[in-house]
Amino acid sequence: MRELSLNVMDIAQNSISAGAKLIKIDVCEEPRADRLTIRISDDGAGMTAEQAARVTDPFFTTRTTRKIGMGVPLFKMEAEMTGGSLGVASQKGVGTTITAVFVPSHVDMIPLGDINSTVLLLITCNEDRDFVFHHKMDSREFTLDTRELRAVLGNEVRLNSPEVIQWIKNCLSEETQFIKEESTDEVFSGTSGDQG
Repeated sequence: MRELSLNVMDIAQNSISAGAKLIKIDVCEEPRADRLTIRISDDGAGMTAEQAARVTDPFFTTRTTRKIGMGVPLFKMEAEMTGGSLGVASQKGVGTTITAVFVPSHVDMIPLGDINSTVLLLITCNEDRDFVFHHKMDSREFTLDTRELRAVLGNEVRLNSPEVIQWIKNCLSEETQFIKEESTDEVFSGTSGDQG
């Protein structure tokens, strides 16, 4: 895949297929440490220890509709190509957590891509599920939780209504710009402090 956000979409879809009602997507960018961590966790059907150990094998899948599952193996390959890693933790009847760590400066690193659009699409196309998106860059972070949105909006307003979609889109864009601007300011102030 050309963007990591597409991997996130694929793995979140796996969570939905596994019956998850709550899916958490955590993106942690640490420019100073040269590290990007992406974690997707769910409360779906989960896997046995044997299944979890085999989930990175492209010829193993828990789906019955197709015999090859490429989402997790691709994610693992893309992480390891940068010198990073991928871990899978799962418990039957509890859920699954997939954590991928990347080294952004590596020549084989592919871009994160439009993670905001991925999150927006997941929310609006799966209104019967809840999503928590947490994005952190150095010391700045924000969280979008659809459970909180539902509590504010009430039952009469749907998350996939045009007004709510536009609000979510604007919120994601503004919050992302804020943490990136603040992170850049911190880097510049740190650099000037070292010289001073």
